[in-house]
Amino acid sequence: MSTLKTTLTIDGMMCGMCEAHICDVIRKTVPDARKVAASHKKGEASFLTETAVDEEKLRAAIAETGYLCTLVTTAPYEKKGLFGR
Repeated sequence: MSTLKTTLTIDGMMCGMCEAHICDVIRKTVPDARKVAASHKKGEASFLTETAVDEEKLRAAIAETGYLCTLVTTAPYEKKGLFGR
């Protein structure tokens, strides 16, 4: 089973609370999401899953909270070894 990393570009995040809201939405919308993280400075959020996510459902859930998801990219994720080797 391969792991996928999904990265979202999100407009509207201004602070740590915004990041928390986005992470909560991702966890509720994608129950099997792991390593959920968001950065208002980068304007993005990311998480890992074993299966592809429903992009439209995720965009809609984020929009309901007042943020705009402008881009969703999913790529295979390979765990790096000790010290990134």
